[in-house]
Amino acid sequence: MSSTEANRLLEERTLAFAVSIVHFVAGFARSDASGVVGRQLLKSGTSIGANYREANRAESRDDFIHKTAIVLKEAAESDYWLELCVRTDFGDVVQREALCREARELLAIFTTINRRAKGR
Repeated sequence: MSSTEANRLLEERTLAFAVSIVHFVAGFARSDASGVVGRQLLKSGTSIGANYREANRAESRDDFIHKTAIVLKEAAESDYWLELCVRTDFGDVVQREALCREARELLAIFTTINRRAKGR
């Protein structure tokens, strides 16, 4: 698989994650607490793919490293908000478990991408 195709597939994967986050948060029971958690999760979970897309269009290696570092921060934040959802029992359990797994996998993938880019 070419790096261009791998990038495209990862862009699609992060977009699918964002769509899943939107559907997950839409299922929250309405309350002040779920509103705050939901907004934060929406921001971080949808930002991963947007920032990765920007990284793939970076103007330089340093720009790519900077943008993938932002992706890492957003993935870590998403993982945090999902963990909070687990501890507060927000959202559908099956969706939540799948999103937690995917957030951790994306975090691992982008950690590797960022480290390799820094090592070049």
